[in-house]
Amino acid sequence: MTSTLDVGDARLAYTEAGSGSPVVWLHGSGPGATGMSNFGGNLPAFEDYRNIVVDLPGWGESPRPETDEPLIFHAADRVCRAMTALGIERAHLVGNSYGGAVAMRIAMRYPERVDRVVLMAPGGVLPSDAPPWPAGLERLFGYMAAERPSREAMAEFVRLMVYDESLATEALIDERYESSLRAHPELPIPPNFGDLTPDLGRIAAPTLLLWGREDQTVPLAWAPRILAGIPNAELRVLPHCRHWVQYERAPEFNHIVREFLQGGAAAALEG
Repeated sequence: MTSTLDVGDARLAYTEAGSGSPVVWLHGSGPGATGMSNFGGNLPAFEDYRNIVVDLPGWGESPRPETDEPLIFHAADRVCRAMTALGIERAHLVGNSYGGAVAMRIAMRYPERVDRVVLMAPGGVLPSDAPPWPAGLERLFGYMAAERPSREAMAEFVRLMVYDESLATEALIDERYESSLRAHPELPIPPNFGDLTPDLGRIAAPTLLLWGREDQTVPLAWAPRILAGIPNAELRVLPHCRHWVQYERAPEFNHIVREFLQGGAAAALEG
């Protein structure tokens, strides 16, 4: 069940499930994205955590406030306000794509609020030769630019997010399409997301990067810059997988992330 929080100059929608150490889940910027559309299938594997699944400003049930601030920066501050309103001093952050960028921004600016960070093909750090954009971003921006995008355009976008196109079910396409019509963001193309590159070294939290080897939206070739920039980061690459790692490879994702949040993987680096 979705609830809404007052975060000062905006309202932020979220879903809460489970109990234990807090985990804040941050979704991507694709058309029709919501917190639960990105992560609802993963939550049963994390029921021993207090899961806060956010709809970032302008997506899902969270209204888009008027702001000239880069979207990543704006969203990060509102997520931190939501954490405060929920009585959460520190949390693990799990972010996909745009949500990964929001998680990085929080870890840079509010390190005292962050335990561990999991990033699935995060945005916010571009190579020097972009554009041209990868196929997935071209589809995303094209969908955003359409006055009334079609269901077929959504189907093409969803199929590009997964290596196994059988996972691009009609039900999933319908869900994302209907959601995109309710909350179609009015943004410049490409949007002003903001650049996190200069501050990567400020991320002190243990960080796990997860990438689909065949990602056509935020390509694996973009990973080394982030991996080199974050002092305590490691990278896991999943083959036969594109951009939606948490969806396409859910069992492996759940196992890897649980191990990491419990202190595995990067524990030696922390020591």
